[in-house]
Amino acid sequence: MIASDDPAAIARQLAELRREHRDLDAAIERLAHASGADELTVKRLKKRKLWLKDCIARLESALIPDEPA
Repeated sequence: MIASDDPAAIARQLAELRREHRDLDAAIERLAHASGADELTVKRLKKRKLWLKDCIARLESALIPDEPA
């Protein structure tokens, strides 16, 4: 995870995380339809996908400028 105030670096990290999130979604879908799918693997992939979603949300909020109160 990047701890940076550089919007370009945050955007690059967001793109990478979104790509990994999509890839995990596809892998979970394939495993769900495969006969004899390993449930533990599917659970781990889903947990990773949720973690990525949280990371994406945090980075997206970092791109929103703070407004003075």
